[in-house]
Amino acid sequence: MSAILPAFESFIADLRAVWARESGLPRRMELATERLGALVRDPALQKHTESWPSTEGHKNLLLHSDDEHGFVVNAVVRVPGLFGSVHDHAHAYTAYGVCHGAEYLERYERLDDGSREGYADIKLVSTTIGTAGVVDLVPPWAIHAEQGGDRRSCAIIIRSERLVGKVLQGNYDAAAKTVAQRSGPTQVPYELKV
Repeated sequence: MSAILPAFESFIADLRAVWARESGLPRRMELATERLGALVRDPALQKHTESWPSTEGHKNLLLHSDDEHGFVVNAVVRVPGLFGSVHDHAHAYTAYGVCHGAEYLERYERLDDGSREGYADIKLVSTTIGTAGVVDLVPPWAIHAEQGGDRRSCAIIIRSERLVGKVLQGNYDAAAKTVAQRSGPTQVPYELKV
């Protein structure tokens, strides 16, 4: 019988302890981000991610959905040159931790006041290069995009809550100056067995 990868099992136990102990979501996510940093630097996990399937086609691997505390752990595996859309995660916090390869986190600023339905004037304000072990925390409503590099990459994602099927998120087109509401990526269950 296969067992869950020990580093991941310990990580989930740590997150559950943080959610049980801390009542404020910003503090929970700050501590979760620290723990994600340790996880994505774990050599056994990094090796394990090399065989994970690609998540092309608006998909995420669903590694854990916590029924008691509500947080979700996903993964995204990008083939070389795979680009993500510009989006937000509504009111949820999201932490991205790169396991291997490199990903680029683009952050955008909204220039209009949001009063025109379907319209959004946004501009790129920064790009952070994330390599193995780097974690980035994205606060609620922050407009961003994750982009792949010139080689395969994998990132693990903590979301403060499960959004798919419950909450619509903003999807932006900077060139067309539009925004539309849509559901997040399809969740594909994936177990981390050794």
